[in-house]
Order: sequence, then structure tokens, then C-alpha cells
Amino acid sequence: MHDESAYGLWSLVIINSVIFISFAFSFTKPQTKMEWRSLGVFSAFIIALFTEMYGFPLTIYFLSGWLAEKYPGVDFLSHENGHLLHTILGFEGNPHFDPLHIASNILIILGFFLLASAWSVLHRAQQNRQLAKTGWYARFRHPQYIAFIMIMFGFLLQWPTILTMVMFPILVVVYIQLAHREERMALEAFGDEYRWYMKTTPAWLPKFNLKKEKSV
Repeated sequence: MHDESAYGLWSLVIINSVIFISFAFSFTKPQTKMEWRSLGVFSAFIIALFTEMYGFPLTIYFLSGWLAEKYPGVDFLSHENGHLLHTILGFEGNPHFDPLHIASNILIILGFFLLASAWSVLHRAQQNRQLAKTGWYARFRHPQYIAFIMIMFGFLLQWPTILTMVMFPILVVVYIQLAHREERMALEAFGDEYRWYMKTTPAWLPKFNLKKEKSV
């Protein structure tokens, strides 16, 4: 039996949600309706994540029967054992230093770095009414959405929940749809320049053997 639950810490839910959503907001500085929608779906994922991490462990309660039978004596209402993959995959020691948690931190940090780098290029291009095709946009067409996906997947590695695992593929589809909508708008705005950009630059997987940028 647990002595004290590590949950019901709603102040931590609020603080962590505000911190990560604020980071995303400061990097993206959304202006258009689509940019606000992109930030909104990411924010929904973050709130759901920290609600289960510190507020109410819905996934642990839902799986409590199976967890008690499979791992007798393990107190899943302690914070460390809330890292379900750490226990299920048989890792030992502090879960914050297992391979999944380390990979998670790398993905989250790289995701925020990519987000900041990509959106600075995008907004500079928007201010000049030009097509964003330098920096990460010279490597692939949707670095901002890949950044959000990397961050969300990173959080899933360290703290998977039923709700966020259901949300993740849905949000990936939302980002793909937003990307397709943006491309239709870019084709209307830039015409042949954007068609050439689509032809020479992959959508989702970056190219790293860059040659000198071509222009129409």
C-alpha cells in the first residue's frame, strides 16, 4: 500500500502546462488562425499529459487490476512508478536516467530547438511577404509540425497515458491536414515558385546533402 499519493498536485499541473505552452508560444508567436490552431492542439496534449502526471492518474486507475496482478507489491501511485514503460520494460534504478527518459529529453530539447529555428525563418519570410525556404525550410517543407510531433512523442516515451496515446495519432493527422491546407494557400500566393519548392524539397523527412539554393 502507498503511504502518500504523488497525485492531486494541481499546482504542478498548472505550472508545468503554463511553462511548456509558454515556451511553444514564445517560439511560434502565432498570428494566423492556422498558427493558433497548431498551438492549440499542442496545448491540449500538454494539459492532458500533466493532468495525468501530477493531477489524476486516469491510466493507472484504469489499468490498476492488470498492474496489481502483473506487478504485485509495486506502488504505482508513487511518482517514480508512474513511469509505466520503465516498469513494464523491466528497467531498474531511477526512471529519470533510463534509456527511454534520456531519449525523451533529447527529442523534447531538439524539438523546441527546431521549433524556434523554423518559426523565426517563417515569420521573417511572412513579414517580407516571401516564401520561407532557408534554414530548416531548405531541408524540408514542414519543420514546425515535425517539431511539435517530436516534442509530443518525447513526452510519450517518458509518461505514456491512454488519453495522450489516443490523442497523439489524431494530432499528427491534424498537423498533416494543416500542412496540406497551408500548401494550397502557398500555391495560390506563390504559384510556380512554390511548385518548384515542392519539387525540390521533401515534405517531412529532411535532406542534409544540401547544394546551393536554387531559385525560380
